[in-house]
Amino acid sequence: MPDIDPQSTFRGLPLTAEQDAEVRHYIKKKKQHGEPWDTPELAAMLEDMLEPPSEDDEELDATAEEMKAAAERAAASIDEDMEPIEASEERNAAMEAEVMKGPKL
Repeated sequence: MPDIDPQSTFRGLPLTAEQDAEVRHYIKKKKQHGEPWDTPELAAMLEDMLEPPSEDDEELDATAEEMKAAAERAAASIDEDMEPIEASEERNAAMEAEVMKGPKL
């Protein structure tokens, strides 16, 4: 695979090989359908590719990890021999208790 540098990518943008291929594929499909390719959709796609992830995304990932851990702790507190309805109620109660405890620091 040849090295991709900004001079060989779409409009000289600092895109990865995968991103450049995605842009070129988008343009090819638009041309095949006889549609204009330089669209606001393409501009938004390029903006997403060039904009680094925000800190908000990291906070969401941390919240998701906390919720996953709380769900695992709640599931661990359920006895496998319980009836399904009882187990579901116990799991919901355990999940509520984990949420009320707040985030683990």
